[in-house]
Amino acid sequence: MHTPHWPLRNARRAVWSGGVIAYPTEAVFGLGCDPLNAGAVAKLLAIKRRDDAKGFILIAVDFSQLEPYIDVSGKIRDQLLETWPGPITWVVPAAPGVPDWLTGGRATLAVRVTAHPVAQALCAATGFALTSTSANLSSHPPLRSSLAVRNLLRDQLDYIMPGDVGSQRRPTEIRDALSGKILRAS
Repeated sequence: MHTPHWPLRNARRAVWSGGVIAYPTEAVFGLGCDPLNAGAVAKLLAIKRRDDAKGFILIAVDFSQLEPYIDVSGKIRDQLLETWPGPITWVVPAAPGVPDWLTGGRATLAVRVTAHPVAQALCAATGFALTSTSANLSSHPPLRSSLAVRNLLRDQLDYIMPGDVGSQRRPTEIRDALSGKILRAS
């Protein structure tokens, strides 16, 4: 699937200027921003009406975009790489200095190398991993189309990336890399 250049430019401009964007992922539309921009993350939390203690998932086009945020090696690193790119999110030890707004104050961080072509293209275009949380208000069902996102959140977002969600019916599975436990089934 080819992602047209102009939507990527618009999305990149919005993210680079501290905005919040919506974009398709493997199962639902996601909301994202620059994970190191405190103002953008605060705006994202306000849009979702989300508790900042929840933390975020970071998505990336490849493992190198996640390396500054995580502290993994050896067997755990191999385990992640075996499942990526793909619809599995891993909770891993966070690197020292990762902001609490990403981890929710925990020593771990949820990360995924996405397999969705639009989400991949976004991470490549911005040059860094993006926050990823479902496009919805907290405790409401996630949205699965750009039209639904536009109808609910249009006035609060800086850009809505065109595209279709992947074939998964539920948000990605989340696994704990240290224990192997499934924290959320897909």
